[in-house]
Amino acid sequence: MMQLKTITPSPPPQPPPGLRLFPAVAAAERTLKFHQFLVLLLTFAAYASFHASRKPPSIVKAVLTSPVNQTLASADGSARNGTGWAPFDGPHGPHRLGELDLAFLLAYAIGMYFAGHFGDTVDLRILLTVGMVGSGVFVILFGLGYFLDLHSFGAFVLIQVFCGVFQSIGWPCVVSVVGNWFDKAKRGLIMGVWNSHTSVGNIIGSVIASSVLGLGWGWSFLLPGFLIMLVAIFIFLFLVVHPQNIGIEMSGRDVEMSIEGVALVASEKVESRDGDGDFIETEDEGSVAIGFLDAWRLPNVASFAFCLFFSKLVAYTFLYWLPFYIRETAVAGVHLSHKTAGILSTIFDVGGVFGGISAGYISDMIEARGVTSVLFLLLSIPTLISYRLYGSISMFTNITLMFASGLLVNGPYSLITTAVAADLGTQSTIRGSSRALATVTAIIDGTGSVGAALGPLLAGYIETRGWNSVFLMLIISISIAGCLLIHVVKNEIKGKLNEGRWLWLSIIAW
Repeated sequence: MMQLKTITPSPPPQPPPGLRLFPAVAAAERTLKFHQFLVLLLTFAAYASFHASRKPPSIVKAVLTSPVNQTLASADGSARNGTGWAPFDGPHGPHRLGELDLAFLLAYAIGMYFAGHFGDTVDLRILLTVGMVGSGVFVILFGLGYFLDLHSFGAFVLIQVFCGVFQSIGWPCVVSVVGNWFDKAKRGLIMGVWNSHTSVGNIIGSVIASSVLGLGWGWSFLLPGFLIMLVAIFIFLFLVVHPQNIGIEMSGRDVEMSIEGVALVASEKVESRDGDGDFIETEDEGSVAIGFLDAWRLPNVASFAFCLFFSKLVAYTFLYWLPFYIRETAVAGVHLSHKTAGILSTIFDVGGVFGGISAGYISDMIEARGVTSVLFLLLSIPTLISYRLYGSISMFTNITLMFASGLLVNGPYSLITTAVAADLGTQSTIRGSSRALATVTAIIDGTGSVGAALGPLLAGYIETRGWNSVFLMLIISISIAGCLLIHVVKNEIKGKLNEGRWLWLSIIAW
């Protein structure tokens, strides 16, 4: 006699509260493209606000380290005496700031490894909101040090550590949500455009922090801190983590593209009949997240992870030290003001926007992520040398070379953290574990973040020996990053030649 096993159905996924409060947003006539655009917009704003809140430390560096009685010629020809802010003033000020950057970025890197795996088990909308609110709170706390006349180095370090932990939540969450809504087609271009949130956030943070710097450096932290908390409200109210949350079925969709993994689909119990006609309860194999060590063993994960280590080392050295470098380096014989230097540094991020889009488009066109990354890395070496040697000749030369540097440095960084991570986390060899991408993304960006932590720290120490030494460090790092992808490039080229494509590369391959 056939027996039925009782299966308790899981409660249906609920839409976010904003869609329940404003049902017109989730109305049936709203198309899939509308909701995809809304997800892109919200995740773009979320991570742009993360980066905007990271920018103030680089903007205020020159103010905090101003040596006592040092007189510099400003852009208007007047003289200015710097006083600095203990414990960051004096000859060891850059060292302390480098250590402060290390505290933040190391906490960020370590937190990234846990955040990616933790993101597979919780509601990503809630987790992302918590990360944004927590980041805003500690950014504001850092700025309050100005108003409270705080001079404890340990207190500043502790604030940055907690800020780094909350910031590490952002990236695995936004990548996972976007992956739930988009298939593999044109992934490089879509993610290249979407990943410009990094540079856009840097630009917004630089402009906001620089514009209020004259009121006191604390204001440069308060406004970005409140900004990310404001954006967090919209994330909590309107972000739809998965199409099924609002009753959209992604029929015909490439099953590879489940990132968070398909958290709602992959974790569901599947009912089937056994040989006696009984209902049995089985666990979809995709619901088991891939192990951390197993993810490291996936093809090319280690290569791209360590490549990003050195690429992000370079990118974050610019992120945290470029305004300071511009302030200390005379352009056409004139030292720029703190505000002007901060705003001018956004040119590097403008170049980064075009770099991410260009790298994504080229990699889609030639279908080779490794070749694209190495091409950008190789071209960035002479560009950085030129920026160091000729960037001080005139403002036009400085802007042009800074833009080119941002384009070439951020291109591979953007490509690896988005499209490459998505490709590696959804490759056919792990199709039985559809929840791999959050873990793979965390491994790649977490490893890169360790490099991001070391870069600003090393720059803080090396800068005292001269900026030529800093640029030498950057060039060596880029060279190592390119070398780490040599075998990936060889395999890509051989694969294209075997397919009868890229015939123009046959001589090089031979």
